[in-house]
Amino acid sequence: MSGDLRVEKVVTSGTFSLDGGTWDVDNNVWIVGDDDEVIIIDAAHSAAPILEGVGDRTVKAIVLTHGHNDHVTVAPELSKETGAPVYLHPGDDMLWNDTHPGVAHEDLEDGQKISVAGTELTVINTPGHSPGSSVIHLPEAGVLFSGDTLFQGGPGATGRSFSSFPTIISSIKEKIFTLDPETKVYTGHGDGTTIAAEAPHLEEWIKRGH
Repeated sequence: MSGDLRVEKVVTSGTFSLDGGTWDVDNNVWIVGDDDEVIIIDAAHSAAPILEGVGDRTVKAIVLTHGHNDHVTVAPELSKETGAPVYLHPGDDMLWNDTHPGVAHEDLEDGQKISVAGTELTVINTPGHSPGSSVIHLPEAGVLFSGDTLFQGGPGATGRSFSSFPTIISSIKEKIFTLDPETKVYTGHGDGTTIAAEAPHLEEWIKRGH
């Protein structure tokens, strides 16, 4: 790994709205790259702190882990300011269109490779929290950006529209827990974890049902 490849976190605050409810949330936005170029993972709430985190570096892509409004709030604005394309899995187009009707984005695909700063990130579609939910794997740094699919203590919420508990369990079991146990998990909200810390608890989560 080149010495200057790094992951930076920007925390932004705002609201998440779905199914007629609204909640106050803090979101983790991740900036991955080096001194010259970066990608942004998620576009939550307000553009200014994200742009400040980027500074004068070139943004290669804005990658959205899923389409819930708190993760895509300022994606079009960031794209306009940076010239970078926005990528979202088409499984979440209905969610995107609720927030940004009539605005186009590029399709994020399962297995897609995204290059930045001399390394590659791999997209893994992990439906459950939403159909288009995806995690972004950065093997060179031993990091997985899990969006709202996996948290410290369990899977992302599945009690709302377009979500499924059995599906998120399958995604976590088959697509995340098969990665290196030492992989650090950088989440969409709150503190991070590791695959090794979470994998032993899968059966508990299945039994409790969330």
